[in-house]
Amino acid sequence: MEAMRRGRRWRDGTGTLTIDGRPVAGVEIAATYRTRRRGLLGRDGIGGAMLLTPCGSVHSVGMRFAIDVAYLDRDLRVLTVRTMPPGRVGLPRPRARHVLEAEAGALAEWGVRRGVTVVIDT
Repeated sequence: MEAMRRGRRWRDGTGTLTIDGRPVAGVEIAATYRTRRRGLLGRDGIGGAMLLTPCGSVHSVGMRFAIDVAYLDRDLRVLTVRTMPPGRVGLPRPRARHVLEAEAGALAEWGVRRGVTVVIDT
């Protein structure tokens, strides 16, 4: 498995989200304009997480469920975590380079909080 690090080129695909050394969920990687634009729209839920990269802000307009959003810096360190109900527009985060999305409540359950560095193995 290859850990994604700073300076890597991201590609659409799947991987494993690891927090504090333990794998917690599968992750879909959306690295192209098309997959980032589609995101979680049109779904009734997600059984894991989605990484949008590069990305500095998100919205939940047209979504069918509430989501947790973790804004990550270029080193995959969590800058902030927010819960967004459907129909909201998030503020841009100037230092954010990636966004991790999951169903509301999942990120707290997995231990994703400000200051934690996440690892995504592909």
